[in-house]
Amino acid sequence: MKIRSVRFNNKRKDFEVGASGKTYAFPYVKATPSPTSEDPVIQAYVDKELGGEGFTYELQSGKTGTVHVEQILEYNRDPNYMRDLMLYKLTVEAQRRIAGSPLSKREIVRRLGTSATQLYRLLDQTNYKKSLDQLVSLLQLLECDVDLVVRAKSA
Repeated sequence: MKIRSVRFNNKRKDFEVGASGKTYAFPYVKATPSPTSEDPVIQAYVDKELGGEGFTYELQSGKTGTVHVEQILEYNRDPNYMRDLMLYKLTVEAQRRIAGSPLSKREIVRRLGTSATQLYRLLDQTNYKKSLDQLVSLLQLLECDVDLVVRAKSA
């Protein structure tokens, strides 16, 4: 996801980041170095060196900091980002379990009733087009219990 614009607000002590048609807030306290009333932000811009996937800000003291779009999405708990993060974590766990499994990949493919190509797609942590259902089936086959826990957000 590319950042299109960034503005800073020293009164509200946050950055306003425009990306994918949405505006996200990112508080100063989450940034490093953290801007303060004594050392406010004097400039913020979309960083071309990060491919537009982050922004850099400068403090009055001359210190600079950079914030990546993933930090912003995680702070705002963007639903699409959180889904992708869950897929990534489950995929990495499936990779780890397969590496330690006595089952061969051919046997796993047979038990899943799929192709080897599909198994490799499931194990590709950069592929976000797979479903949670497929990963849960794979983890069940690897003798893992997968529990989805739903709880209220903590403050």
